[in-house]
Amino acid sequence: MRVLLSIFLFFCLVSCSKPAIKVLTYNIYHNENPYRKGQSNVSDISALIKETHPDVVFLQEVDSMTDRSAGVFGKKVDNAAELAKLTQRISYFSKAIDFSGGGYGEALLLKQPNVVFRQKLPNPKGGEVRSMIATEQNFGKKSVIMLGTHLCHQFSENRMAQLEAIIAYYLKNDNPMILAGDFNFKPDSPEYQYITGFFIDAATQFQKPQNTFPADSPDSRIDYIFLSKKHPWKVDEIKVFANQYSDHLPVFGKIRF
Repeated sequence: MRVLLSIFLFFCLVSCSKPAIKVLTYNIYHNENPYRKGQSNVSDISALIKETHPDVVFLQEVDSMTDRSAGVFGKKVDNAAELAKLTQRISYFSKAIDFSGGGYGEALLLKQPNVVFRQKLPNPKGGEVRSMIATEQNFGKKSVIMLGTHLCHQFSENRMAQLEAIIAYYLKNDNPMILAGDFNFKPDSPEYQYITGFFIDAATQFQKPQNTFPADSPDSRIDYIFLSKKHPWKVDEIKVFANQYSDHLPVFGKIRF
């Protein structure tokens, strides 16, 4: 009995000694509440960030200095910078397209300044150009790549080409990777089958997958946190917050490796 207890305590100690990584991914609908047109959701989202205290925040549908943002805030603003200011973080924007007198794309919020990689993604069928944004952070003795994206909402061919570009970037790196964002595909899609050949769906591993869209009546799961398959991970928590600040629900994860 004592031997079994010692083994149990040893494995608990090893598991608990692994550094925890907290991440939040959120499609923020250009910081406008879609259910209250013209009203900013920045204070609500910043409160959620403060509540969950993630190491990295992945943001999608981010406006930077657009005329559309002026219609919400009374002046042109950078959505990511506004959230960073309220949550004491550093913002990094990745422009996918020129839009409304400014830019539109993805962003990261980090606790400390860091080197960031940006890349536009292919769209062979046309439509909106998309991008990815990535950085590396040290957790314990390991460096983890954190990559955020927002895939095409129109064409499966675009999404597959965009996933292939992300996988090509992943295969050039040996470090563990967390991939998160709005992927615009469901778990029964070919795109999901493709990405899960390389990555673990954190919500499925936690056995609590929840729908994320639309926020007022979620019937689809299209926002994900994925974990590189060739590395050992433990998912402590995956939580989808049931709020209506955006048309998507935010996904929070607490992960160890």
